[in-house]
Amino acid sequence: MNIVCVGAGPAGLYFAICTKLRDPDAEITVLERSPEGVTFGWGFGFWDDVLDMLYANDPVTAKQVEEASGVWGGIEVHVGSGKPGYLGGYGLSMGRQRLLDILVARARDLGIKLEFEHPVESLDEFADADLIVAGDGINSGFRTAGAARFGTSVDMGTNHYLWLGAYKEFKAFRYIFERTPAGWIWLHCYYLDAGRSTVIVECPPSTWQGLGFDRLGPAECLQALEKIFARHLDGASLISQMQDVDTVSWLHGKQVRNARWYDGNVALLGDAAHSTHFSIGSGTRLAIGDSVALAAAVASHPGDIPAALATYDATRRPVIDQTQAEALASMRFLESAPARLDTDPDPVAFAYAISRRLGSRTARWRYYLHLATQVTALRTLRARLTAARRTHRRSH
Repeated sequence: MNIVCVGAGPAGLYFAICTKLRDPDAEITVLERSPEGVTFGWGFGFWDDVLDMLYANDPVTAKQVEEASGVWGGIEVHVGSGKPGYLGGYGLSMGRQRLLDILVARARDLGIKLEFEHPVESLDEFADADLIVAGDGINSGFRTAGAARFGTSVDMGTNHYLWLGAYKEFKAFRYIFERTPAGWIWLHCYYLDAGRSTVIVECPPSTWQGLGFDRLGPAECLQALEKIFARHLDGASLISQMQDVDTVSWLHGKQVRNARWYDGNVALLGDAAHSTHFSIGSGTRLAIGDSVALAAAVASHPGDIPAALATYDATRRPVIDQTQAEALASMRFLESAPARLDTDPDPVAFAYAISRRLGSRTARWRYYLHLATQVTALRTLRARLTAARRTHRRSH
């Protein structure tokens, strides 16, 4: 089988790895327009279910990912200078470039052909391919060109957000809300790697314009943000990947949907097929899940690509539909955050609202657990129990 993957992100690379492990005779080529070692993005946040999926499909990759990951414990919600609200839980994270390095090395070890600095303008050059996988990201050119056939639609958000890093390790996932003369602005912070964290800035359009972010260049933008969040950064600098350009890459939340994830022998994968709001941290997790599902579908329908792609679509769509519904609820919740905080800026109450933002129903006892989590001794006990459960889970 001759397979071409366009895009050397986590989706395309892990699909290639999973497929090669299932069919060592498959000829697989991964094409990427950027040079090797160049990527845009910061941390990859995930949970134990991703490690479970990696170990089930390729223990070699899984072990390296686990060893390269850091663990953050608990969630802190800071509103102004008051005492924070706390939530339980934990998560894992690692740098996007480190993840890509692991996947690239594994793909090469398996004999997968990788071609960097290879832009693809037309699928016509792959006329001999049995399967073409478009894993070229949220702004996929192939999906855009075939939008009518894929049935593409987009849910847009109103808030502005900006991906940054910081030379500071946040040991817990931290939401930081600050009220400025122009309105509310906040950070989402979590561990990236030794000495650094991922920091996402978010604010409504009125705050963004009122603070002058529509006019400031990269250096001025970072200086303004460092001043607003000075007490949380402890003098650490913010890091931008766009300091050599004249504009700042502020984005709007965007969720891409497609009625079909395949057309002929072309399959959409990862963000090219569907995207979720960054606030639920599921982009890479879903991309890996897509990769496993597509590789399994191809292996279960040898020589029958149409049947394989139909199975892939049918298998993954219920999972994606549910996650996108949750992500949309999270995006809309954050758009309403300024109004909520103006009404009641209590961090404990707002932390609980954040924990319930995905729209799921909850039992009353969870609220009392939340109140107990605000007590230092009980919070410490809960963290120890969570750590023990994770240790037990990993050992099995």
